[in-house]
Amino acid sequence: MIRLSGRLVCMTEEERAAVLTHRPAHEAATRAEAGCISFRIDDTDDPMIFDVSESFRDRAAFDAHQTRTRDSAWFAATRRILRDFRVEELRD
Repeated sequence: MIRLSGRLVCMTEEERAAVLTHRPAHEAATRAEAGCISFRIDDTDDPMIFDVSESFRDRAAFDAHQTRTRDSAWFAATRRILRDFRVEELRD
């Protein structure tokens, strides 16, 4: 299993608005991907920071997600937002 956790850190209201606008479609598209176990982008106490957590069945599913994301409206709108992510590969 591959697990990603971390934060999106917005520096401007425009970045925050991009997350809020594109989050629902991005979450729905990701949850529908083959191999997605879980995917969440949650608000925090700081309105400029969002917690991100995602789990995928294996490296292939995670890589497919990354490829799809790079070609999405979500990525076009949020690519400049600071991402503070940690990726772990969990083995049985």
